Amino acid sequence: MRRLLVTGAAGFIGANFVRYWRETHEADFIVIVDALTYAGNKHNLAGTLDDQCIFVQMDVNDTAGIEALLRDHKLDTIVHFAAESHVDRSITGPDAFLEANIMGTHSMLKAARQVWQVEEQNVDNHRFHHVSTDEVYGTLSMSDPAFTEKTAYAPNSPYSASKAASDFFVRAYHHTYGMNVTTSNCSNNYGPYHFPEKLIPLVIINILHGKSLPIYGDGKNIRDWLYVDDHALGIDLVIQNGRVGETYNVGGLNEWTNIDIVSLICTLVDKRFSQSAELRDSYPQCPAAQGEESESLITYVTDRAGHDFRYAIDATLIQEELGYEPKVTFEVGIEKTLDWYLANPQWWQAVLDGTYRDEDGDDGCADAELRGAA
Repeated sequence: MRRLLVTGAAGFIGANFVRYWRETHEADFIVIVDALTYAGNKHNLAGTLDDQCIFVQMDVNDTAGIEALLRDHKLDTIVHFAAESHVDRSITGPDAFLEANIMGTHSMLKAARQVWQVEEQNVDNHRFHHVSTDEVYGTLSMSDPAFTEKTAYAPNSPYSASKAASDFFVRAYHHTYGMNVTTSNCSNNYGPYHFPEKLIPLVIINILHGKSLPIYGDGKNIRDWLYVDDHALGIDLVIQNGRVGETYNVGGLNEWTNIDIVSLICTLVDKRFSQSAELRDSYPQCPAAQGEESESLITYVTDRAGHDFRYAIDATLIQEELGYEPKVTFEVGIEKTLDWYLANPQWWQAVLDGTYRDEDGDDGCADAELRGAA
């Protein structure tokens, strides 16, 4: 039985990981830590919190606070998701990414080392698992082989640079202090509870409201898409059986251009609307409610600075060593994701108007208009 500290678990991937872990490791005890910044939403954890899974609002840079949680709850495993992750935000405000991604990770490592290795209550079976991104590897051309764990780091945005630095700190704490660490570098995740500034939920919600679908450049940038539950599965395998000090790439084995993703979502929305008078009545501004194609909303905008052309994950290592295989095909996963957003308008509408923060006492609010482009 493990006793976990999961950081950033009121966010998209972290919350889905907690749901996955509670279903597959019922006896384990979990402490969730999240600062509830703009993308942190306690509603993402609805139905998961009880005596075996508790929530603490705390910044990961509160080293003493993290130490106290590790000590008081006798925690032996850290799964570190907490990070600023939106590339566009990193371009306009990089300082927050250094504070959260670099300093925050170092704070977590310091706290873990203090409690697990320095104090008398040494925890020999500890594990610090760091969740990173394929963006640290830079960009690929169409002819380049996919990223492997041996690919040299070449980050091209403040976000990916901050994640690369945090990866190196995790590695250093293993080689310098002997901490039991593992790292996973994942491809683009999608699924329920995805914050609406990211590509797939942005497209879905904009279509429903009849708003333009902004596509960077020519829309030919390529990403490898990973259903969020398959990411949780990969992390589970690494925590349970991964080699200490090793890095594992977790991918969906599923490359799509941005424009093809957007076109597919448009087609799926049009199909749903053709079959449902309720949807047509609920979203009269959607082109499909008027018998038109949602693709009519696509517009092309100036490419963003430092926009990586292609990401692709070679997941051979985790497949061969740990038996990892994605369980959800993209064809199934994208329909599940669309249906979740159609079934949960109260969740994303609360994010858009800022009311999802009311019960947490935070006076911040989401952007009135969705940010970003594909």
